[in-house]
Amino acid sequence: MMAVSCLTRALRSLALSQPALLSSQAVAQTKLGPLGPLGPGAVGQCRGFLTTASLEQNRTFWKQREKYTIKPIGMKKTGGRDHTGRIRTHGIGGGHKQRYRCIDYQRLVYEAGKEPQTFEEKVVEVRYDPCRSADIALVAGGTRKRWIIATENMQAGDVIKTSGVIGRMAVSANEGDAYPLGALPVGTLVNNLEVEPGKGSEYIRAAGTSGVLLRKVNGTAIVQLPSKQQVQVLETCMVTVGRVSNVDHNKQIIGKAGRNRWLGKRPSSGLWQRKGGWAGRKIKPLPPMKSYINLPSISAE
Repeated sequence: MMAVSCLTRALRSLALSQPALLSSQAVAQTKLGPLGPLGPGAVGQCRGFLTTASLEQNRTFWKQREKYTIKPIGMKKTGGRDHTGRIRTHGIGGGHKQRYRCIDYQRLVYEAGKEPQTFEEKVVEVRYDPCRSADIALVAGGTRKRWIIATENMQAGDVIKTSGVIGRMAVSANEGDAYPLGALPVGTLVNNLEVEPGKGSEYIRAAGTSGVLLRKVNGTAIVQLPSKQQVQVLETCMVTVGRVSNVDHNKQIIGKAGRNRWLGKRPSSGLWQRKGGWAGRKIKPLPPMKSYINLPSISAE
């Protein structure tokens, strides 16, 4: 008898709640529209799941600009996430707001059918850059201004020279000047090294680093990088004479955990892990010289 009474009570409650359920469905239909959550009436009422397509549409290519500018550009924090919203690089997040300044890594502009030019520029300002370890310098010459990586003793008011001419005799270059490797004497300290003529500097750009021009052989030059590895490039590749600025960058004392958070560095996991065989000092031979002379040509196939 108890089971029959419980079943009767449940059926009676279901019959009473059915009109209310139908009325709530009608209200939802009028709010969300005839097509359900994705209909035209759903705008402002509900939010669907974020998909890869929507994240791809929200990407902002703030670094790709049609025209070069010396004005600071606003940056958006990524938090180590790629375009799909997944974390690809851990330990990134927060930090002080930064603005990006476009650096011109191509000191000499190559023009088709013209001889390499020689020109001078005046240093207007040397300042701190939050996006890199080295200081940057604003230089002006002719009708343009641009940001470049500053050298160790560069100051406002200095005049720096850029030349693409390789003479019969080695030149006596000053710090901050840019020349092809073939125009400099052996043993010169260099930075901002190109690996392909006209492509822009790719090596030796961190604060306080410098390479050494070891030797010149048959139209090529061999440069020793700060890591002691040697690279072989064409002698027409441009370099800057001297060391990169902010030499004492590696001596900075963080002092507290909060300063790393200002820099956008999140703390790592506190889980203690035993060191494996990778830890400890190892005496390894230097890697073989890397050559950029016979690069594979990109075919149009």
